[in-house]
Amino acid sequence: MNERKTFVDPSQALSIRRQCELLDVPPSTVYYKGVGESRENLRLMTAMDRLFTKDPTLGVLGMQDELGELGMDYNIKRIRRLLRKMGVEPIYPKRNLSRLGHAKYVHPYLLRHLAITWSNQVWAIDICYIPMKRGFMYLTAIIDLYSRFIVGWKLSNSLERENQTALLRETIAVYGKPEIINSDQGAQYTCAHWVDCLNELGIRISMDGKGRATDNAIIERWFRTIKQKYIYLNPPQTGLSLFHGVRKFVDKYNQRRHQGINRKKPVELYHRAA
Repeated sequence: MNERKTFVDPSQALSIRRQCELLDVPPSTVYYKGVGESRENLRLMTAMDRLFTKDPTLGVLGMQDELGELGMDYNIKRIRRLLRKMGVEPIYPKRNLSRLGHAKYVHPYLLRHLAITWSNQVWAIDICYIPMKRGFMYLTAIIDLYSRFIVGWKLSNSLERENQTALLRETIAVYGKPEIINSDQGAQYTCAHWVDCLNELGIRISMDGKGRATDNAIIERWFRTIKQKYIYLNPPQTGLSLFHGVRKFVDKYNQRRHQGINRKKPVELYHRAA
Protein backbone atom coordinates (compact mmCIF):
# COMPACT_ATOMS: atom_id res chain seq x y z
CA MET A 1 0.00 0.00 0.00
CA ASN A 2 2.85 2.40 0.78
CA GLU A 3 4.06 2.01 -2.79
CA ARG A 4 0.61 2.57 -4.32
CA LYS A 5 0.26 5.73 -2.22
CA THR A 6 3.16 7.34 -4.11
CA PHE A 7 1.18 7.19 -7.37
CA VAL A 8 -1.53 9.55 -6.09
CA ASP A 9 -0.90 12.82 -7.94
CA PRO A 10 -2.80 15.97 -6.85
CA SER A 11 -1.97 17.67 -10.18
CA GLN A 12 -4.12 15.19 -12.13
CA ALA A 13 -7.67 16.06 -13.24
CA LEU A 14 -8.97 12.97 -11.43
CA SER A 15 -9.82 13.77 -7.81
CA ILE A 16 -7.59 12.43 -5.04
CA ARG A 17 -10.51 10.44 -3.62
CA ARG A 18 -11.16 8.76 -6.98
CA GLN A 19 -7.43 8.02 -7.42
CA CYS A 20 -7.44 6.42 -3.96
CA GLU A 21 -10.44 4.26 -4.91
CA LEU A 22 -8.73 3.06 -8.09
CA LEU A 23 -5.48 2.31 -6.24
CA ASP A 24 -7.30 0.75 -3.25
CA VAL A 25 -5.66 3.22 -0.86
CA PRO A 26 -7.47 4.79 2.14
CA PRO A 27 -7.66 8.58 1.52
CA SER A 28 -6.67 9.27 5.14
CA THR A 29 -3.24 7.72 4.57
CA VAL A 30 -2.66 10.05 1.61
CA TYR A 31 -3.57 13.20 3.50
CA TYR A 32 -1.46 12.24 6.51
CA LYS A 33 2.09 13.47 6.12
CA GLY A 34 4.86 12.06 8.28
CA VAL A 35 7.66 14.27 9.52
CA GLY A 36 10.24 12.80 7.13
CA GLU A 37 13.63 14.36 6.50
CA SER A 38 14.14 18.12 6.59
CA ARG A 39 14.75 20.09 3.38
CA GLU A 40 18.33 20.57 4.51
CA ASN A 41 18.86 16.82 4.89
CA LEU A 42 17.23 16.13 1.52
CA ARG A 43 19.57 18.69 -0.07
CA LEU A 44 22.51 16.99 1.64
CA MET A 45 21.38 13.52 0.50
CA THR A 46 21.07 14.72 -3.09
CA ALA A 47 24.59 16.17 -2.98
CA MET A 48 25.97 12.92 -1.49
CA ASP A 49 24.20 10.86 -4.14
CA ARG A 50 25.86 12.89 -6.91
CA LEU A 51 29.28 12.57 -5.26
CA PHE A 52 28.87 8.83 -4.70
CA THR A 53 27.71 8.29 -8.29
CA LYS A 54 30.96 9.87 -9.48
CA ASP A 55 33.15 8.07 -6.91
CA PRO A 56 31.64 4.95 -5.27
CA THR A 57 34.73 4.50 -3.06
CA LEU A 58 33.85 7.49 -0.86
CA GLY A 59 33.43 6.55 2.79
CA VAL A 60 32.08 8.78 5.55
CA LEU A 61 35.33 10.73 6.00
CA GLY A 62 35.90 11.06 2.26
CA MET A 63 32.31 12.19 1.80
CA GLN A 64 32.75 14.79 4.55
CA ASP A 65 35.87 16.12 2.80
CA GLU A 66 34.15 16.31 -0.60
CA LEU A 67 31.13 18.06 0.89
CA GLY A 68 33.46 20.51 2.60
CA GLU A 69 34.94 21.42 -0.78
CA LEU A 70 31.41 22.36 -1.83
CA GLY A 71 30.97 24.55 1.22
CA MET A 72 28.70 22.01 2.95
CA ASP A 73 30.13 21.42 6.42
CA TYR A 74 28.33 18.63 8.29
CA ASN A 75 29.36 16.35 11.13
CA ILE A 76 30.20 12.70 10.63
CA LYS A 77 27.19 11.42 12.59
CA ARG A 78 24.71 13.09 10.25
CA ILE A 79 26.55 11.98 7.10
CA ARG A 80 26.77 8.38 8.34
CA ARG A 81 23.06 8.22 9.27
CA LEU A 82 21.88 9.61 5.95
CA LEU A 83 24.19 7.36 3.92
CA ARG A 84 22.72 4.37 5.73
CA LYS A 85 19.21 5.60 5.03
CA MET A 86 20.14 5.94 1.37
CA GLY A 87 21.41 2.34 1.33
CA VAL A 88 24.85 3.52 0.21
CA GLU A 89 27.96 1.49 1.04
CA PRO A 90 31.38 2.47 -0.33
CA ILE A 91 33.46 0.00 -2.34
CA TYR A 92 36.81 -0.79 -0.76
CA PRO A 93 38.70 -3.90 0.46
CA LYS A 94 37.61 -4.78 4.00
CA ARG A 95 37.13 -7.61 6.41
CA ASN A 96 33.88 -9.54 6.28
CA LEU A 97 31.85 -7.85 8.99
CA SER A 98 28.46 -9.36 8.10
CA ARG A 99 26.24 -9.60 11.12
CA LEU A 100 26.07 -13.02 12.74
CA GLY A 101 23.01 -14.83 11.46
CA HIS A 102 23.34 -13.34 7.95
CA ALA A 103 26.63 -15.02 7.06
CA LYS A 104 24.88 -18.35 6.46
CA TYR A 105 22.88 -16.76 3.63
CA VAL A 106 25.93 -15.43 1.75
CA HIS A 107 26.57 -17.37 -1.48
CA PRO A 108 29.69 -17.54 -3.67
CA TYR A 109 30.19 -15.47 -6.79
CA LEU A 110 29.44 -17.77 -9.74
CA LEU A 111 30.21 -15.50 -12.69
CA ARG A 112 34.01 -15.45 -12.60
CA HIS A 113 35.28 -17.08 -15.83
CA LEU A 114 31.68 -17.95 -16.79
CA ALA A 115 30.92 -17.47 -20.50
CA ILE A 116 27.54 -15.72 -20.72
CA THR A 117 26.23 -16.63 -24.15
CA TRP A 118 22.42 -16.50 -24.10
CA SER A 119 19.49 -14.55 -22.69
CA ASN A 120 18.08 -15.61 -19.32
CA GLN A 121 21.35 -17.33 -18.48
CA VAL A 122 22.27 -14.70 -15.88
CA TRP A 123 20.33 -11.78 -14.46
CA ALA A 124 21.68 -9.14 -12.07
CA ILE A 125 19.56 -7.31 -9.50
CA ASP A 126 20.36 -4.22 -7.44
CA ILE A 127 18.70 -1.29 -5.67
CA CYS A 128 19.63 2.40 -5.61
CA TYR A 129 18.57 5.67 -4.01
CA ILE A 130 16.68 8.11 -6.26
CA PRO A 131 16.57 11.79 -5.18
CA MET A 132 13.42 13.79 -5.96
CA LYS A 133 12.53 17.47 -5.65
CA ARG A 134 10.66 16.76 -2.42
CA GLY A 135 11.84 13.48 -0.92
CA PHE A 136 13.32 10.31 -2.37
CA MET A 137 12.50 6.77 -3.46
CA TYR A 138 14.36 3.54 -4.18
CA LEU A 139 14.65 1.93 -7.60
CA THR A 140 15.24 -1.80 -7.98
CA ALA A 141 16.20 -3.08 -11.43
CA ILE A 142 16.95 -6.44 -13.04
CA ILE A 143 19.17 -6.62 -16.12
CA ASP A 144 19.91 -9.56 -18.41
CA LEU A 145 23.72 -9.66 -18.51
CA TYR A 146 23.99 -11.15 -22.00
CA SER A 147 21.83 -8.58 -23.83
CA ARG A 148 21.92 -5.66 -21.34
CA PHE A 149 18.11 -5.72 -21.57
CA ILE A 150 16.29 -4.32 -18.52
CA VAL A 151 13.79 -7.10 -17.88
CA GLY A 152 12.20 -5.58 -14.79
CA TRP A 153 12.18 -2.60 -12.44
CA LYS A 154 10.21 -1.38 -9.45
CA LEU A 155 9.94 1.82 -7.39
CA SER A 156 9.39 1.74 -3.63
CA ASN A 157 9.65 4.08 -0.69
CA SER A 158 11.43 1.60 1.57
CA LEU A 159 14.26 -0.93 1.52
CA GLU A 160 11.98 -3.83 2.50
CA ARG A 161 13.20 -7.18 1.21
CA GLU A 162 9.71 -8.11 0.00
CA ASN A 163 10.04 -5.57 -2.81
CA GLN A 164 12.91 -7.58 -4.29
CA THR A 165 11.09 -10.92 -4.42
CA ALA A 166 7.87 -9.28 -5.65
CA LEU A 167 9.75 -7.73 -8.58
CA LEU A 168 11.52 -11.01 -9.34
CA ARG A 169 8.25 -12.97 -9.47
CA GLU A 170 6.59 -10.30 -11.66
CA THR A 171 9.54 -10.34 -14.07
CA ILE A 172 9.62 -14.14 -14.29
CA ALA A 173 5.89 -14.14 -15.11
CA VAL A 174 6.68 -12.06 -18.22
CA TYR A 175 10.10 -13.33 -19.37
CA GLY A 176 10.60 -16.72 -17.74
CA LYS A 177 13.27 -17.43 -15.14
CA PRO A 178 17.07 -17.15 -15.37
CA GLU A 179 19.49 -19.94 -14.53
CA ILE A 180 21.48 -17.64 -12.20
CA ILE A 181 20.73 -14.33 -10.52
CA ASN A 182 23.53 -12.20 -9.11
CA SER A 183 23.24 -9.59 -6.36
CA ASP A 184 25.42 -7.84 -3.83
CA GLN A 185 25.58 -8.90 -0.18
CA GLY A 186 23.07 -6.30 1.01
CA ALA A 187 20.60 -7.08 3.76
CA GLN A 188 17.81 -7.54 1.18
CA TYR A 189 19.65 -10.55 -0.30
CA THR A 190 21.58 -12.13 2.61
CA CYS A 191 18.39 -13.21 4.33
CA ALA A 192 16.08 -16.22 4.44
CA HIS A 193 13.34 -14.39 2.51
CA TRP A 194 15.50 -13.96 -0.63
CA VAL A 195 17.37 -17.25 -0.45
CA ASP A 196 14.23 -19.32 0.18
CA CYS A 197 12.43 -17.62 -2.73
CA LEU A 198 15.24 -18.43 -5.19
CA ASN A 199 15.55 -21.99 -3.96
CA GLU A 200 11.79 -22.41 -4.41
CA LEU A 201 12.04 -21.08 -7.97
CA GLY A 202 15.04 -23.27 -8.79
CA ILE A 203 17.37 -20.35 -9.55
CA ARG A 204 21.06 -20.56 -8.68
CA ILE A 205 22.24 -17.78 -6.34
CA SER A 206 25.37 -15.73 -6.98
CA MET A 207 26.60 -12.84 -4.82
CA ASP A 208 29.35 -10.27 -5.26
CA GLY A 209 32.55 -10.75 -3.33
CA LYS A 210 32.70 -8.36 -0.37
CA GLY A 211 34.36 -5.12 -1.42
CA ARG A 212 34.75 -6.11 -5.10
CA ALA A 213 33.89 -3.17 -7.34
CA THR A 214 33.54 -5.10 -10.60
CA ASP A 215 31.37 -8.10 -9.70
CA ASN A 216 28.04 -6.33 -10.31
CA ALA A 217 29.43 -3.52 -12.47
CA ILE A 218 26.96 -3.75 -15.35
CA ILE A 219 23.83 -2.92 -13.36
CA GLU A 220 25.69 -0.36 -11.25
CA ARG A 221 26.76 1.32 -14.49
CA TRP A 222 23.11 1.36 -15.59
CA PHE A 223 22.10 3.12 -12.36
CA ARG A 224 24.79 5.72 -13.01
CA THR A 225 23.43 6.18 -16.55
CA ILE A 226 19.81 6.72 -15.51
CA LYS A 227 20.85 9.20 -12.83
CA GLN A 228 23.14 11.24 -15.04
CA LYS A 229 20.95 11.18 -18.17
CA TYR A 230 17.51 11.47 -16.57
CA ILE A 231 17.18 11.90 -12.79
CA TYR A 232 19.69 14.74 -12.31
CA LEU A 233 18.45 16.56 -15.41
CA ASN A 234 14.75 16.13 -14.58
CA PRO A 235 14.26 15.92 -10.80
CA PRO A 236 10.80 14.32 -10.45
CA GLN A 237 8.12 16.10 -8.41
CA THR A 238 6.02 13.06 -7.44
CA GLY A 239 6.19 9.29 -7.34
CA LEU A 240 3.87 9.16 -10.33
CA SER A 241 6.04 11.45 -12.46
CA LEU A 242 9.10 9.42 -11.44
CA PHE A 243 7.33 6.20 -12.45
CA HIS A 244 6.44 7.56 -15.90
CA GLY A 245 9.94 9.00 -16.35
CA VAL A 246 11.70 5.74 -15.45
CA ARG A 247 9.38 3.77 -17.72
CA LYS A 248 10.13 6.10 -20.63
CA PHE A 249 13.88 5.95 -19.95
CA VAL A 250 13.91 2.13 -19.72
CA ASP A 251 11.96 1.80 -22.97
CA LYS A 252 14.42 4.12 -24.74
CA TYR A 253 17.45 2.40 -23.17
CA ASN A 254 16.28 -1.05 -24.31
CA GLN A 255 15.71 0.25 -27.85
CA ARG A 256 18.99 2.09 -28.45
CA ARG A 257 22.30 0.63 -29.63
CA HIS A 258 25.04 -0.09 -27.08
CA GLN A 259 28.77 -0.18 -27.70
CA GLY A 260 29.19 -2.83 -24.99
CA ILE A 261 27.21 -5.33 -27.09
CA ASN A 262 28.71 -4.43 -30.47
CA ARG A 263 26.23 -1.62 -31.13
CA LYS A 264 23.23 -3.93 -31.02
CA LYS A 265 19.91 -3.08 -29.39
CA PRO A 266 19.27 -4.87 -26.06
CA VAL A 267 15.65 -5.69 -26.93
CA GLU A 268 16.64 -7.28 -30.26
CA LEU A 269 19.59 -9.19 -28.81
CA TYR A 270 17.50 -10.45 -25.90
CA HIS A 271 14.63 -11.79 -27.99
CA ARG A 272 16.93 -13.15 -30.70
CA ALA A 273 18.88 -15.23 -28.19
CA ALA A 274 16.04 -16.14 -25.84
